[in-house]
Amino acid sequence: MSPAAKWEYMKDVYPRYHQATRAEKKRILDEFCQVYRCHRKHAIRVLNGPIPSEHRPKRRGRRTYKDDVLSILQAVWEAAGYPWSARLKALLRIWLPWIRQRFRLTPAQEKQLLRISPAQIDRRLAHVKRRLRKRIYGKTKPGTLLKHHIPIKTDSWDVDRPGFLEIDLVSHSGDNAEGLFAQTLDTTDIHTAWTEAVAIFGKSQEAVCNAMDTIDEAFPFKIRGLDSDNGSEFINDHLWRRCQNRQVQFTRGRPYKKDDNAHIEQKNWTHVRKLLGYVRYDTSEALDAMNDLYRNELRYFQNFFQPCVKLQKKVRVGSKLTRRYEKPKTPWQRVLASPHRDSGKVAKLQALFKTLNPFELAKTIDQKLAALYRMSSTLKCRGSRPLPKILPASNRKPHSDFNTEQVLRPPLVASSTIFQSFLQDRDNPIWKFTKIHEKEKFLAAS
Repeated sequence: MSPAAKWEYMKDVYPRYHQATRAEKKRILDEFCQVYRCHRKHAIRVLNGPIPSEHRPKRRGRRTYKDDVLSILQAVWEAAGYPWSARLKALLRIWLPWIRQRFRLTPAQEKQLLRISPAQIDRRLAHVKRRLRKRIYGKTKPGTLLKHHIPIKTDSWDVDRPGFLEIDLVSHSGDNAEGLFAQTLDTTDIHTAWTEAVAIFGKSQEAVCNAMDTIDEAFPFKIRGLDSDNGSEFINDHLWRRCQNRQVQFTRGRPYKKDDNAHIEQKNWTHVRKLLGYVRYDTSEALDAMNDLYRNELRYFQNFFQPCVKLQKKVRVGSKLTRRYEKPKTPWQRVLASPHRDSGKVAKLQALFKTLNPFELAKTIDQKLAALYRMSSTLKCRGSRPLPKILPASNRKPHSDFNTEQVLRPPLVASSTIFQSFLQDRDNPIWKFTKIHEKEKFLAAS
């Protein structure tokens, strides 16, 4: 029996109970307890209480988490690049030393911040969460050489050590694929989720091999295997001979099956496209700015301070498939737990980690992304326009505008007027990008 049906039944019994004799009230109470499924004392309290209203009153629970704690939670969530609730829960404990410095937490606030559950985070941030999603056709051209030498990998990864990478190129051509423009060579390790990226001009075989040399030096472990799509930038003699000389396993996915490279496709969105958007970069200044970001702040922020989850197992019960995940960890934590790491590189990274502050990294990333957006050729072709208030890269508010007085105010829903002038300008290269951002929920796929 639903609560609404119980309320209607109680409204019907209430006048009969007050007009009945003592013997009739006993029978009405027996009937009420059987239908209402409650204790006799509770039935007496309900029927002797005030006259029921026309509509069932809404229950209002006590608020466990105060507004200042929720404001701090929202500020950390924005600085971290809007991670989903399970990752944000793990991130709070990792970032706690810097959160104490920035927001001057009281013991009560710290206790609430660490106690909040992922489900409660979803509910508390529901009014500001959105999910960025956009699908466009890629510019991968199939490679015709050496396909019979490079085996196809279709099974799931089952590795117990770092060094097996998925690689892909992300195009920064904007709405015009003609000429030479920047590409991001994105790589991710399957075991640790450590990610490295290098920006190059075009997709020539030599440029890709040179970028792979840079990436080899950046990873804190030995490269043991590469898995790519079927683009000619990877399926060529240069990269094939390079892998053979270094005894690196080289495999490829099936044509037109992006799920075969699911790990790197996810990183293409979260680590590249979500930040740099869909505009065109085709100048040497933009390329240098991209590489400066990839090799410094963005690399440290994503690998040291961004927890991620890994699939542990799948359980099938009938037709229902349930996925079980490991506890969220940062790529840096997984590298430290692996016995196959490069001790020399790890020692340097440990000394570097002690000097980093995630809030300062996030602020610097926002500033560099804003400067990089001004270098976009798409923006120059459309005329001189001011930088939009909401950055197309990370869509985070500038941290320089934040002060301790804002922490004490409850989180507010973002006003639609912030986007009004920006959305009306359809010539803006990221108009559709922002429109999708407003319509789709951030945790719809979680």
